[in-house]
Amino acid sequence: MDFHIVMWIVFGAIIGIVLAIDLFVAHKDPHAVRIREALIWSGVWIALACLFGGALALMGGHGFGPDIALRYFAGYVIEKALSVDNLFVFAVIFAALKIPREFQHKLLFWGVFGALILRAVFVFAGVALIEKFDWMLYIFGAVLIFSALKLLLQGDKEPEPEKGIVVRTLSRILPLKPENVGPNFTVRHDGKRYFTMLFIGLVLVEITDVIFALDSVPAVIAVAMDPRTREVDSFIVYTSNAFAILGLRSLYFALAGIMAAFRFLKYGLSVILIFVGVKMMVIEFWHAPLWLSLSVIGGVLLACVVLSLAIPAKVELPEPKLLPGSADAPEAEGPKPDGQESAG
Repeated sequence: MDFHIVMWIVFGAIIGIVLAIDLFVAHKDPHAVRIREALIWSGVWIALACLFGGALALMGGHGFGPDIALRYFAGYVIEKALSVDNLFVFAVIFAALKIPREFQHKLLFWGVFGALILRAVFVFAGVALIEKFDWMLYIFGAVLIFSALKLLLQGDKEPEPEKGIVVRTLSRILPLKPENVGPNFTVRHDGKRYFTMLFIGLVLVEITDVIFALDSVPAVIAVAMDPRTREVDSFIVYTSNAFAILGLRSLYFALAGIMAAFRFLKYGLSVILIFVGVKMMVIEFWHAPLWLSLSVIGGVLLACVVLSLAIPAKVELPEPKLLPGSADAPEAEGPKPDGQESAG
């Protein structure tokens, strides 16, 4: 049996076991996730990702080895960094739809589960396109540079998902109970099945991930690609993506109270996207060494954190509105049971 297939099986088993523990043991009963719990789970996912990369480094005789492991870690780091920016969107969705803290983990769990499936489609399609059409490197590179410029120019205006076209469209085509925000995605009322705002939040989270994947998947492909042969291992791209987004839920609750402090992050992400986009477009003429990619990514992120801490914002952001997942944020009040609805 091909050792790659064995590693796919091992990877699937690890993810399945940990997700089962997360859903059916640690979060069997809905509750507001506190910072300590979120930090523990963040540590679990980061440790698993590092152990997995370390195992790849030790398998030089089976088609992997240190160089492949470094490509995996480069993909993981860039995906994790880009994911932090996505957390702001999650916070806005929760606040706009008034999703209580005790139901946010369930929404993110199924949102991430769906993202794993969608991300597989993006990864395998992107790798296949690059292997068949060399000119796709220029398209992907241009997409990354365009995304970086858009990130720089978008300003600090918060999105309003509750007023967006997705919510308006769903409210027209689906039987919806806007006053019900959980704990289930559907409820039965007067003999009729309705969707809740928790379901609307799930749809918005999935759409957010699709949009996010348009930037992150090409970026991970770029750093995971062998610059000389232009070969891309789908296994490395997908596993680095998967471990990064699987830890996204815990990272959200761990950083909920301090995300607003990283005000220079979007500038750093823009620099990283431009660097990776240019690297992808000039790969035919210049083979950037892997250590350079890792140095740029790590150095830019470190500079963003240092600048954010050294130069705090002069005006305080309205944290309770933007960050309902914070332990200090006021609890959102959901509708009181009227005795006529049954969970579905």
